[in-house]
Amino acid sequence: MNIITENDVGKRLDVYISESEGITRSAAQKLIADDNVTVNGKFPAKNYKLRLGDEIETELPEPVSGDAVPQNIPLDIVYEDSDLLVVNKPRGMVVHPAPGNPDGTLVNALLYHCADSLSGIGGVIRPGIVHRIDKDTSGLLIVAKNDASHLKLAEQIKSHSFEREYRAVVLGNIKEDSGTVDKPIGRDPRDRKRMAVCADGRNARTHFQVLERFSAMGHSYTFVRCILETGRTHQIRVHMKSLGHPLLGDTLYGGGNTKFEHSLGELLSGQCLTASHIGFVHPISGSHLAFDCELPDYFNEILARLRKASM
Repeated sequence: MNIITENDVGKRLDVYISESEGITRSAAQKLIADDNVTVNGKFPAKNYKLRLGDEIETELPEPVSGDAVPQNIPLDIVYEDSDLLVVNKPRGMVVHPAPGNPDGTLVNALLYHCADSLSGIGGVIRPGIVHRIDKDTSGLLIVAKNDASHLKLAEQIKSHSFEREYRAVVLGNIKEDSGTVDKPIGRDPRDRKRMAVCADGRNARTHFQVLERFSAMGHSYTFVRCILETGRTHQIRVHMKSLGHPLLGDTLYGGGNTKFEHSLGELLSGQCLTASHIGFVHPISGSHLAFDCELPDYFNEILARLRKASM
């Protein structure tokens, strides 16, 4: 922990982090954006002006050594042109190399498939990656092949014009047929691996629609469609938990403990969540593109078992 003295009063937080940690200003801004910096226990904006006595804590992520390497891993490519591609990522695949997952990732597969045709904005570890989905979340992901496409796609995400829809199974019976969760999300101060609804978090909004309700082995479950207006880390998982309906199999946020979940065995690996639709304006041609994917086999099997148990 660093405590601000008179010498640094009035300095921008990103400038201070850059100087104190010996990193670039853009790297400091990324640390702040990723909620790896707190000021007096709260998550600040990058342009926060330091005050006398402020307590600054910075958590540096573990370094990942070396560049990502190409690997011949099959890809389910939904769409591809010279500027971008849309991939249907399987459950269990990590998007980019990270501590504990140095290879076998989507990025490794993309490097083999695309060779040098990936944007460099994400750096050597995340070439082409415009947005991410969790390891145990399956579904559609867009990848940029050049920097111009990457920047324009990222701007659409920032302005909330990028369409992202998910399908999920949650615990409990959601009584409303539809609704909106509008609650800020930030890093959980008690557990850095988790996100949480918190007053000083970043704006987050999720719309949901009930598709089907079930009862199995003494518990209720709901099949829902979730539409992201924003794209915070673990947004759907956190928002559903905040309603008292954690995702099926999501042990990080309160799922995974019912008899039905235990009965699924290896069929249920992590949260029951899939990215089923994306839509966006093509960054070069300006045409609107939209893609949907079928529910993965494991998801359909879980739904089939819920329907059978509910009969």
